[in-house]
Amino acid sequence: MKKDKVRGELPDTIYYSDELNEEFSPMKIEARKIDENYDYGKSTFGWKLIRFFLYRIVALPIAAVFLKLKYRHKIVNRRALTKNNKGTGYFVFANHTNPVCDALIPTFVSFPRGVFVIVHPNNVSIPGLGNITHYLGALPLPDNLAATKNFMNIIKTRISEHKAVMIYPEAHIWPFYTKIRHFSDLSFRYPVQHKVPSFCFTNTYQKRRFSKQPRIVTYVDGPFYPDEKLPAKEQKTELRDRIYNTMCERAKKSNYEIIKYIRKEND
Repeated sequence: MKKDKVRGELPDTIYYSDELNEEFSPMKIEARKIDENYDYGKSTFGWKLIRFFLYRIVALPIAAVFLKLKYRHKIVNRRALTKNNKGTGYFVFANHTNPVCDALIPTFVSFPRGVFVIVHPNNVSIPGLGNITHYLGALPLPDNLAATKNFMNIIKTRISEHKAVMIYPEAHIWPFYTKIRHFSDLSFRYPVQHKVPSFCFTNTYQKRRFSKQPRIVTYVDGPFYPDEKLPAKEQKTELRDRIYNTMCERAKKSNYEIIKYIRKEND
């Protein structure tokens, strides 16, 4: 397959059969086991100082330059976050369509508030970066019960510190996909449990006049609050539906399909 400057090693057409579980990320990484020994991060002065240096001084400027130069990145309605949440932590949900940009964009959507991202263990298994990813905000999903306790505790801590916790409910990366895939309501239990607002952002791919590289335009929406008149189980489903429908509407802003996704017909 010939390498394309925009798609990299990806084909121009991808056939899929399982919208919930198939993964098409070009990055192939052997995931480490996230057990009770995994360090999810601290709240000590020393830990915060190291995070500030790596996150604000090193990573942030590099990410800003990359997004602007390669994708002419633009955020629409970011004030929805800054004007509504000065005194509480919150959760942010988004579509999962770019292995690099999806790690960077949450920082700018929530800026100046620090953001922590719930990720697959693959994301903390990259050689050379695995030991510092928790400083950059990665919260990998746990692999056992003891790790689950640590994971839930760190989410509670970050929300109590008025941070943003980022979630990609589609779970799997479909590069440059321009629609919203069906996703479960499982991750929407977090804002229900913590009684805090949620936001969503939708990355869209738009045609540029003088380049084959798409422009990424990010649309922010919210706040969305759980409906406390409903039982907890119904709250997370109703919250999921509102956010899903909002993202579907925003996804219609995409006007540049780099990779065509086609569902396989049954035999």
